[in-house]
Amino acid sequence: MHGRIKVKTTEEQQEAKRKEREKKLKLYNAGTEAVFVKRKNKDFDDEGLKISGQILIVNPDVYSFWNFRREIFIHLRDQREETELQKLFEDELHFLEACLKVNPKSYGAWHHRCFVMDAIPEPDWMRELQLCNAFLNLDERNFHCWDYRRHVVLRSNVNLEEELQYTTQKIQSNFSNYSSWHYRSKLLPVIHPDSSHPVAVQEEVLLKEFDVVQNAVFTDPDDQSAWFYQRWLLGRGKKKLQICCVHLSRDLQRIVVLLSQPVKMGKGHCLTVSINSTPVEGKWRTITGSSMFSTLWVLDLPDQSVPLDTQAAVAVTLLDDRYCTKFSEGLHLMPNQEETWAVAEFKQGTRFSAELSAATSSTMALELDSIRELHSVEPDNKWVLLTMVELMKATDPEHTKYAAELEESFNKLIAVDPMRKFYYKDLRSKFLIESILESQDSKVRDVRLCQQRLTCLYHTDWMVLVTSLDLSENDLKSVQELSNLQCLQSLNLDSNQLSDLQGLAFCRRLTDLSVKNNLIHQIGVFEELKTCAFLKKLSLAGNSVCAIEDYVTKICAFNKSLQSVDEQD
Repeated sequence: MHGRIKVKTTEEQQEAKRKEREKKLKLYNAGTEAVFVKRKNKDFDDEGLKISGQILIVNPDVYSFWNFRREIFIHLRDQREETELQKLFEDELHFLEACLKVNPKSYGAWHHRCFVMDAIPEPDWMRELQLCNAFLNLDERNFHCWDYRRHVVLRSNVNLEEELQYTTQKIQSNFSNYSSWHYRSKLLPVIHPDSSHPVAVQEEVLLKEFDVVQNAVFTDPDDQSAWFYQRWLLGRGKKKLQICCVHLSRDLQRIVVLLSQPVKMGKGHCLTVSINSTPVEGKWRTITGSSMFSTLWVLDLPDQSVPLDTQAAVAVTLLDDRYCTKFSEGLHLMPNQEETWAVAEFKQGTRFSAELSAATSSTMALELDSIRELHSVEPDNKWVLLTMVELMKATDPEHTKYAAELEESFNKLIAVDPMRKFYYKDLRSKFLIESILESQDSKVRDVRLCQQRLTCLYHTDWMVLVTSLDLSENDLKSVQELSNLQCLQSLNLDSNQLSDLQGLAFCRRLTDLSVKNNLIHQIGVFEELKTCAFLKKLSLAGNSVCAIEDYVTKICAFNKSLQSVDEQD
């Protein structure tokens, strides 16, 4: 037995490991407690760096400790000489590299590195770029490192064309590199800007990108990265900010303005109104009173701003501070006229998407042919089907040329990808509503969307002038979006799947409402209608709420203006 190494038994090994873990845990907990005490006492010193560093080198994801270290550096920055600070920050960068080797995807470590590089007196941005290259060679899909790379490029004088070429190399080595595609979408608008284009990129450059994507999707049709990039290429972008519609109501004493983009009043934008050349004071609000960005804005006019027996010339102006521009719209209200409106003219098919040039249209058509060819090989690939749908909609915004094929493609999508069937149904509803609105004059006030199998409502802000709307025989579960219909008087919601009427409280002009054959079973649902002061007729046969004793009386208690409920006077 002499001279032989004693081998520990399994039980002894486990016990030794347990004791070692307990020892490390005690040290870890003690260090953690010490850091929190020092931070509470604002002891921003070298000892705090040492203790927090001992914890972070083991676990770089304790973001509170990175915050503590930042506070220490901010404190020391005012007390140390520049050369000493340079050395201190350089040591921190080396420490960060050690932490990133432990976890290359540590949010806190990468964020702290941004702070250090912004604070160091003499930053070496080229070294940081090389560091990014090294980490991306190890894991080309490390989006934390890609984010940091964008920070480095933004702060330095890196050649953006070289960066674009770098993304090309990464994509060619691995098409499934979503971060490279995403970075590419950020570089192109900067390198080849075109403010007049919906995607803000020069058209000829953008069209060439379709070739890059096509190579990727034909190589690996199941990878989603390139498909997402192609959807960005197909993006309709932001439309030019302008006033699209102004509606003035004399009896409600208010003005409603529809803008082409959602904005927030006071955040670089301002709406002004004058009546008969006299400025009108007041605070603009959204339809629902929220503080969110909105395309619809309402101004409640002071009493007697537009008396019934007078003529009124109204001017509405939108000021945009970012571009030092303004957009004005005027309208006239004649004596005894209850309402008036002005609507901007849009070329048919361009209300929700920009007009395509001949070159773009040709490229889109060729792209659609290519995707159809791929579809013949990959008939059950959801990405191929979804891209076909997007291309058909882009080339035919009025939904006439490819109507049957679009319907077939949506049905196929639901069949091959049932987990996302509700997304496809909602997307189908969006495309269908866009197509119907695109095909109609913007001044149309009677809209029929019945029997369309709609599951969701979109673009209701563009129906602000509609007085009569038929949504019967659809699959709607919510009508909250109808709050935008400020002129709505007659509404048919028969044969849907509604269990509440949320949103209708803001349709103050509503006079006739039908919700027959829905899923309404509570009387309280109709409290939503108490603000509809003009509501006269309500039809709700076919809902379980009708089984409640004396339901008519109880519903009428919410709204005194009701004269007929289920045709009972």
